[in-house]
Amino acid sequence: MTFPIFHMIDGAPDPVAPFSHAVEQDGWVFVTGQMPFAGITNTSPYPEGIEAQTHQVMANLKRVLEGCGLGLENVVAARVFLTHFKNDYEKMNHVYAGYFPAGKRPARTCIGVTGLARDARVEIDMIARRP
Repeated sequence: MTFPIFHMIDGAPDPVAPFSHAVEQDGWVFVTGQMPFAGITNTSPYPEGIEAQTHQVMANLKRVLEGCGLGLENVVAARVFLTHFKNDYEKMNHVYAGYFPAGKRPARTCIGVTGLARDARVEIDMIARRP
């Protein structure tokens, strides 16, 4: 077993709490949930609406994965957190599905929550595996 590698990715949004963008051990990469920050500061505005926020979260996740030398094709699991589950679930799914080819989508859990940092509507975290 190797020691964990703690990744902080240049160009990814600043953390809203004390955490690393990703932690890697033995080829597994655990990507911290990303918020829909449009910039790299954690006070950057969020885009309006669930579709735009989902696109921004996915862009931020891709940036972290790329900083680790990986891509969405390496993702094996994802967790989605929604603050407006009934209103946003279908719209978020439509956007999310466009990032993965049919038949090669990660395992996923989607959870309705009462709140997210900075009042985001969506947060997504991922687990990836090095080839």
